[in-house]
Amino acid sequence: HSADTAMVNGDRAHGHTEEAESKQDGNGETDGGEDSNEQEVIVIQDTGFTVKIQAPGTEPFDLQVSPQEMVQEIHQVLMDREDTCHRTCFSLQLDGNVLDNFAELKSIEGLQEGSLLKVVEEPYTVREARIHVRHIRDLLKSLDPSDAYNGVDCNSLSFLSIFTDGDLGDSGKRKKKGNELEQIDCTPPEHILPGSKDRPLVPLQPQNKDWKPMQCLKVLTMSGWNPPPGNRKMHGDLMYLYMVTVEERHVSVTASTRGFYLNQSTTYNFNPKPANPSFLSHSLVELLSQISPAFKKNFTALQKKRVQRHPFERIATPFQVYSWTAPQVDHAMDCVRAEDAYTSRLGYEEHIPGQTRDWNEELQTTRELPRKNLPERLLRERAIFKVHSDFAAAATRGAIAVIDGNVMAINPGEETRMQMFIWNNIFFSLGFDVRDHYRELGGDAAAHAAPTNDLNGVRAYGAVDVEGLYTLGTVVVDYRGYRVTAQSIIPGILEREQEQSVIYGSIDFGKTVVSHSKYLELLEKTSRPLKVQRHNVLNEKNETVELCSSVECKGIIGNDGRHYILDLLRTFPPDLNFLPVDGEELPPESQRQGFPRQHRHRLACLRQELIEAFVEHRYLLFMKMAALQLMQQKANKDTKTNTPALTETSETTSESNADTTQTPTTASDSLSAAEVSTDSTSQTVNITSVASQAATDSEENSSKPATNGPLDLAATQNGECKSPLEDPKSREVVLNACKAVGSISNTSFDIRFNPDIFSPGVRFPDDSTDDVQKQKQLLKDAAAFLVSCQIPSLVKDCLDHSALPMDGATLTEALRQRGINVRYLGNVLEFVDKTPAKAQLEHFYRIGISELITRCAKHIFKTYLQGVELSALSAAVSHFLNCFLSSFPDAVAHLPPDELVSRRKSRKRRNRVPGGGDNTAWASLTPNELWKNIASEAQSYYHFTLQCESADQVVEKYGLQKITLLREISVKTGIQILIKEYNFDSRHKPAFTEEDILNIFPVVKHVNPKASDAFHFFQSGQAKVQQGFLKEGCELINEALNLFNNVYGAMHVEICACLRLLARLNYIMGDHPEALSNQQKAVLMSERVLGIEHPNTIQEYMHLALYCFANGQLSTALKLLYRARYLMLVVSGEDHPEMALLDSNIGLVLHGVMEYDLSLRFLENALTINTKYHGPRSLKVALSHHLVARVYESKAEFRSALQHEKEGYTIYKNQMGEAHEKTKESSEYLKYLTQQAVALQRTMNEIYKNGSNASIMPLKFTAPSMASVLEQLNIINGIIFIPLR
Repeated sequence: HSADTAMVNGDRAHGHTEEAESKQDGNGETDGGEDSNEQEVIVIQDTGFTVKIQAPGTEPFDLQVSPQEMVQEIHQVLMDREDTCHRTCFSLQLDGNVLDNFAELKSIEGLQEGSLLKVVEEPYTVREARIHVRHIRDLLKSLDPSDAYNGVDCNSLSFLSIFTDGDLGDSGKRKKKGNELEQIDCTPPEHILPGSKDRPLVPLQPQNKDWKPMQCLKVLTMSGWNPPPGNRKMHGDLMYLYMVTVEERHVSVTASTRGFYLNQSTTYNFNPKPANPSFLSHSLVELLSQISPAFKKNFTALQKKRVQRHPFERIATPFQVYSWTAPQVDHAMDCVRAEDAYTSRLGYEEHIPGQTRDWNEELQTTRELPRKNLPERLLRERAIFKVHSDFAAAATRGAIAVIDGNVMAINPGEETRMQMFIWNNIFFSLGFDVRDHYRELGGDAAAHAAPTNDLNGVRAYGAVDVEGLYTLGTVVVDYRGYRVTAQSIIPGILEREQEQSVIYGSIDFGKTVVSHSKYLELLEKTSRPLKVQRHNVLNEKNETVELCSSVECKGIIGNDGRHYILDLLRTFPPDLNFLPVDGEELPPESQRQGFPRQHRHRLACLRQELIEAFVEHRYLLFMKMAALQLMQQKANKDTKTNTPALTETSETTSESNADTTQTPTTASDSLSAAEVSTDSTSQTVNITSVASQAATDSEENSSKPATNGPLDLAATQNGECKSPLEDPKSREVVLNACKAVGSISNTSFDIRFNPDIFSPGVRFPDDSTDDVQKQKQLLKDAAAFLVSCQIPSLVKDCLDHSALPMDGATLTEALRQRGINVRYLGNVLEFVDKTPAKAQLEHFYRIGISELITRCAKHIFKTYLQGVELSALSAAVSHFLNCFLSSFPDAVAHLPPDELVSRRKSRKRRNRVPGGGDNTAWASLTPNELWKNIASEAQSYYHFTLQCESADQVVEKYGLQKITLLREISVKTGIQILIKEYNFDSRHKPAFTEEDILNIFPVVKHVNPKASDAFHFFQSGQAKVQQGFLKEGCELINEALNLFNNVYGAMHVEICACLRLLARLNYIMGDHPEALSNQQKAVLMSERVLGIEHPNTIQEYMHLALYCFANGQLSTALKLLYRARYLMLVVSGEDHPEMALLDSNIGLVLHGVMEYDLSLRFLENALTINTKYHGPRSLKVALSHHLVARVYESKAEFRSALQHEKEGYTIYKNQMGEAHEKTKESSEYLKYLTQQAVALQRTMNEIYKNGSNASIMPLKFTAPSMASVLEQLNIINGIIFIPLR
């Protein structure tokens, strides 16, 4: 039952403001939806209806509701509306009957279109009174951004409304007075202009005038007279409040069952009798409005503003986002925050009164919910997502409490590193090597890596989602230099010894191993999707034990009878490039790159993405080989040659198979090893016939072969054909192809890995020697595949700009998507360095270097922080940043004054909290020493040589920016700094003081549960759009948006992608206002969920600017583009291919508003960057030349215009040929320019000849039409209007 309460109450935290939102977007039913989803979808969308609501003292108003809403959701709407927001304690009544809060509207008898619901005030209880005070405080603070700066309650920053002056919808239209051109001031601030070297930090958070708080009340706190004594309780007193109004009136208020009234108590005298008059009111707002005119006036104004804000600026995000900069915020008195700090934060969740949440039960119960049809799956996924985000928040809070020393250890007698903690039903352990558990595997380094590996395992098993197999809720938190793992607790695990409870797997890395039939059956279901091979190992008695996972993976049956698996750190096979094994040779591709290399620990695994890519690659190879051999057989039928020769050829390919490539150019087509030279049709025929025979004898014939590529369709059909292999020859072909690609089955393509290969301590039975050999070869091939295929393909994608990293986070994402671990960063950079087109990868190289340096600094910072005690934290952090970034050569640390540093060195036994180091070694760090450490860390961890001894040398040599390095290190380590201008380059004083360090936040890793059905709709919508069916695509994506909202609530990264695509479709289909509204939501959401200067946010700003321009809001479009350019300068600097696109946009808009000189500065910069990154012969460069020529034409400088257009013409002619329409257009334009130039010359000559009485031909100096500017904007932004089908 606890899960149910959690779900019901769980909705409170996520606010229901999105209700209003989804109502407008809802109800877009799909016609002709894909597969069977069509009927299911309609189930969810019953039509809405309207009810009338009558609240005391207000006119009745209409409210649109939907049948499957709960009554509680109407409560939320009323608590948010301007005229009813001050009520919290009321019931809704229909014809005198009170409605049950948790009933769905459709289940209520007599509730229909036009029913009148009455809001009836109810008596208070202590809980209700608390909720009321908390709600009033939230209303008073609703425009105050301090929660977002402090990273609490899932608040985060958003600045869009500053640039759009509020909402973009109709209000944007109303502002246009006459022709908008006259009133635009287009000049950007100096630092945004091309070529400016100034990178200020302050504009990152522009000041919002709404945030100057309108003070309604000076103080609202709990009174010192709480709790009421017994005799007053019997008069209905619930609690006492103390307030100071803006007019300086001090009042004491009683919260009673009937409402709130003034009593006669003072600070030192308790007199609970009602004052005269007592102003008894059901709501605090009504009471305060009567006693304080300023409150009445300001509260009304504040609520007006609050309601005008876009809901997306207010809704809580599902996971906390932290800001690395913040202004100096005054610390105000806040009763609720103070109370929270002492009570509920110790683990009593607010909405389940009197008990802590049983996280494990909630996490597992939600998994067990039914999932047969769409509505059930949506409910299930919503519940899973909700519990996960709550759990992540609780785990983060707990981890902070543990490191700050506020939680008692469960083994307090042990030394600090070995302590474990339980708080709020969550188990916490520190990332140190306890009891030499990891001694063989790299000690503390291994203990630090294990939790993230384990989390990846939990994520993988969670995604496969096998019924009956359970994993633990897992969150990994890095805070103040410590790594904390938070896990939900298996029922009963704490009462038993570990040896008794583990019934599957091993607790000593494979010395003793046990297995269990139920676990084998459950894990068998994950074996194919996760590519894990069933295998045998020997236990301590030399008996064979069968496993279907790594030996570390332990199976424990909890007291709840569920089958749990934990310690999933070796779910994926080891990475042999970083695991030297005696007597094992790696393939030459790896050896050439200097592998194998010694790594910090022996837990280096391949990523799941790499396994998938490798298997897909092998599948294509398998198909080609089988087809090739079948064709040879056909040819050989006539000449009767023997087939054994074939077997040998295929054997040789297996050795050399895909890895014959050495040059990056062919790496992408690394299949050429087995290329087939025939016409494609015969090849496909063969492939399908082979595959259909191949899949027959295999025992998994009904399930899908292990591919995930484009051949999926063919593969699944083949899997079902059950005829035996008729032809022994084709059977042999398949056998050869299987052998060649390392398939574990001889009759079908099936590649799986044995995760225990090369695990120290694991022994295999003699009869599986062959198998182990094969598996070893497979692992070597996979390691070589990463180096010889994946790294070159990443670099190729960056060269043709299909991958465009802009900062460290997007770079690591690009690596990981291709299955490349970040430990390969040094290799990737070396590979770029050797690429012939290195100049076109400069942006990539620079981001890579900066990522490498900040990661090395992060490793050093981690150990540096562990020795710092709390009172010295800000001094230590600012000292580290000075050593890292300041040009000041002898940065000196400020030790806190003596009375703060603990004198009692003898208290060795006392130092019991993890974050309680009291040494001052950190203070002796010097910039020189830090940079030496960074260089040696780069060498030992990434095998990369940095020749730099100071920040200034790095900046000089690699063209980095200090502000970018500051952002990267702050985001990676959770530092929050004061937003002001830092002088990094002063040689006379350090850049940072301890006052500049405002906070240190946790860095949290957790599982992101997915909305599977919504995602399928989204994908099929994308596919439809790519085929040109825009309308159908649009409907599917609208449907996806509804389902995403159903599962995630209103705020989520995936909803952001959905909105962006929708906006683009709206725009292409000519619905500009709708495009504007969707894109505005996408920008707000990106700011809130990813961060205000995340690369995605920058791109969302650019899209929004385009739609604004199309909608005639020119000044707004320019402001948005300037904002995007500023963010881009901070995040990656000016020298980046994306900057060319941004500058072309800015230049075009400026051209449109006739700011020609400014326009040229941006367009010429875009031309320079395009030429650098796309090569001088690229079509992008031709377009850039054309745009510049157009501006020169508008300025009547025809010679320059001709020069640029000729350049463009030459490129078009060489690339596309004379006959292409682009070439023709360009040549027409050249003719026109020549005519204009001649006409101008004539006029000039006429003037020279005849002086003032010359007859001057009027010249056409035209401002470009908005339509022509928009047309060019569409072209550069890659928007093509295709005829609608």
